[in-house]
Amino acid sequence: MLTIEVYSDVVCPWCYVGKRRLEQALESTGKQDAALVFWRPFQLNPTMPKAGMDRRVYLEAKFGGPEEMQAIQARIVGAGASAGIEFAFDRIARTPNTFAAHRLIWFAQQQGRQDAAMEELFHGYFTEGLNIGEDEVLVSLAARAGLDGAAVGRFLQSQDGIEAVRQEEARGRQLGIRGVPYFLLNGKTVVSGAQPVETFLQAIEHTTR
Repeated sequence: MLTIEVYSDVVCPWCYVGKRRLEQALESTGKQDAALVFWRPFQLNPTMPKAGMDRRVYLEAKFGGPEEMQAIQARIVGAGASAGIEFAFDRIARTPNTFAAHRLIWFAQQQGRQDAAMEELFHGYFTEGLNIGEDEVLVSLAARAGLDGAAVGRFLQSQDGIEAVRQEEARGRQLGIRGVPYFLLNGKTVVSGAQPVETFLQAIEHTTR
C-alpha cells in the first residue's frame, strides 16, 4: 500500500500542477488505484482577512510590482498547459482566506470525496475565477464534487472540523514544512515542490521497493 500525504493550499498554483504530475506518475506506474492520497492543510496566508484581499494589490505587494507578477504568472501558465491545466489569472479578483476551504477538504475526506473536492476547488479558483472564500461558492463546488450541498452548508456554519484542521496544519509546520506542495510518501519519502513527473516516479519506486 502506498499512502501519500499532500500538504497544500488551494490558492497555490504549483499545488495544482503538482497534483497533476503526481497523478501522471501514479497512472504510469499503474498504482493510481492502490495509492491512498490525503490532502492536508497548509495556509500560505494564515493572517489573510476573512473577506480576502484584492488579488492584484496583494500580489504586487508580495512580488514587488506588475512586471514581476506577470513574469511569474507566465511561467505558471506554461507549466499548467503542459499538465493540462488552464490557468486564467485574469478571472481571479480576490485572494481569499482559505481556512473554510480547508475545512471543506477535511469534511470531504470523511465522505470519501476528498480528491474530487480538491479538483473542483482548484478548477473553480484558477480556471473559473470563483471566490472560494465564500461559503455559497464552497457549497456549489462541493455539490459538483459529489457531496451533499445542504450538508456542506450546515457543516460550514458549525464549528465541526475547525480544531482538526488546525491540528493537521500544526503537524505540517512541526514537520518543518515552509512551502507547498509537500508530498510525504509512506511517512518517509519527501517530494518538495511541483517536481517533474520523473521525480515522482523515482520517489514512488524508492518508497515501494
